[in-house]
Amino acid sequence: MLVKEQLSVLESFPHSFEKRVWQEGQTITGLSVATFQMNIGKWCNQACKHCHVDASPIRTELMSLETIDLCLEIIRKHPNIQIVDITGGAPEGNPHFRYLVTELSKLNVEIIDRCNLTILLESGYEDLAEFLAEKKVSIYSSLPFYSKSFTDKQRGDGVFEKSIQAMKLLNRFGYGKDLPFHLVYNPVGLFLSGDQNSLEKEFKEHLSTEYGVFFHNLFAINNLPINRFLAALVKNGKYLQYMETLSQAFNPNTLNGLMCRHQISVGYDGTVYDCDFNQMLELPSRPVKTIKDFDWDLFLNREIRLANHCYGCTAGAGSSCGGALA
Repeated sequence: MLVKEQLSVLESFPHSFEKRVWQEGQTITGLSVATFQMNIGKWCNQACKHCHVDASPIRTELMSLETIDLCLEIIRKHPNIQIVDITGGAPEGNPHFRYLVTELSKLNVEIIDRCNLTILLESGYEDLAEFLAEKKVSIYSSLPFYSKSFTDKQRGDGVFEKSIQAMKLLNRFGYGKDLPFHLVYNPVGLFLSGDQNSLEKEFKEHLSTEYGVFFHNLFAINNLPINRFLAALVKNGKYLQYMETLSQAFNPNTLNGLMCRHQISVGYDGTVYDCDFNQMLELPSRPVKTIKDFDWDLFLNREIRLANHCYGCTAGAGSSCGGALA
C-alpha cells in the first residue's frame, strides 16, 4: 500500500487523534532529545507480516557513510543525547554498521541494536554477536511469542527455532547476564498488548524452562496501523474495528511520555522525523526536515506532527520503542 493510500485510509477514521489531544487541553511538542534514533536501511533477511517498515530481502535503501558521519557529528556535539537507537530493516546489513557502532563506542552513550536475532546466523555475520558484545551494545529483539506456531505465523517457517539458537548464542557472549538483552513483544491480532509485567514473567518462565535462554526485560508495544499491518486490516475489512479498539482505549496519561517528544528519528536518506512511525508515513518533522539543516533549539521546540496512527501509542498502557508508558 502506497504512503498516500495509507494516509487517506488513516484520515477516513472519523475520530481525529489531533482533535482528541486538543480536547485534553494539550499540544504535543518536543520535550527533550534524549534518544537519537537512526534507521540505517530497509534491507532485512526477513519479511514479517506486521513489519511497519515494510522491510524485506529485496529492499535496497541504505544509509550512506556521509549521512552516518553527519549523525555522528551531531551526537558528538550534544551531550544531552543519552541513547543512540540503531534500527532498520536489519541494521546490521548496512555495510557501515560496524563503523557506526565503533565510533559510537568512543562516546558516552548507550548503543541500541534493534536486532531480529536470525541475522546472527546468516552467512557473513558469524562474528556479529562477538562484535556486539565487545562494543557492549544493548540488544533489543522482537519476538512475537514464546511458542513456535505464533512466531512462525508472523515471521515465516523456521524463524522461531533460529531465534532460539541466536538467543543461546547471545547468552554465551554474556547477553541476558552482564550485557543488556531485551525482548520486544507485539500482539498477533486485533487487540492491544497485554500487561507488560505479566507478559515478561510468562516469557521468562517458558523460554528459560523449555529452551534454557535468558533475557533481561520484555517491552510490550501495540501494533500501529501502517504499512503491512494496515494493508492486512483493510484487506480483511477490520480497519475500523481496530481503530475503534485503539481510540476507545485512549489514555491521556501516556501523552507526556510519548517517544516522539523525547527523540529524533533519522531516515536512511537523512530526512528527520518525530518518530519511526511518522518516518514510514513520510511525515518529516517541522521546521527541521533533514539532518543537514539540523538545529537543536528549533527541533527541541517543534510541534509534533500527528495523525490517526498515533492512537496506537496512546492506547491502554501506551506504547513506545521502550515499551509501556503508563
